[in-house]
Amino acid sequence: MYASVRPRKNSKILQGVHAYCFYKDHFVVVYTESKKYWTPPGGGIEEGESYEEATIREVLEETNMKVLELEFIGYQDVYESERISRQTRSFCLVEPIGKFVSDPDGDITKIKLIKPYEYKQYFDWGIIGDRIMNRALEIKGAF
Repeated sequence: MYASVRPRKNSKILQGVHAYCFYKDHFVVVYTESKKYWTPPGGGIEEGESYEEATIREVLEETNMKVLELEFIGYQDVYESERISRQTRSFCLVEPIGKFVSDPDGDITKIKLIKPYEYKQYFDWGIIGDRIMNRALEIKGAF
């Protein structure tokens, strides 16, 4: 399921966030060594945190980049082995604060700035992922 209805602030139905981040003409992807895959930055929403606050925090922790602009794209139900996780997808314009050294959780071991059209070489979320990327690029074009 993919929907673009904006969730309520502090919604109990949201478990996670992912940010489609752009720095200049590049798209940001992060690598998790333990899971052996590339993905847009993201993670869990902490107690009392809005999805916007979680997105800003996760981008900072996983990339050492500051979010300059954030726009909600939609949410997606992700079917995991033990549960269904509802996660937001957001567009972000970012800028580096400094060199990426490490994620506080130790999950992210590398970040990479790629051309947006190369994203499927790093992760492929199918038709829904394509729609999310297309929407992120539409929003980026407005800036």
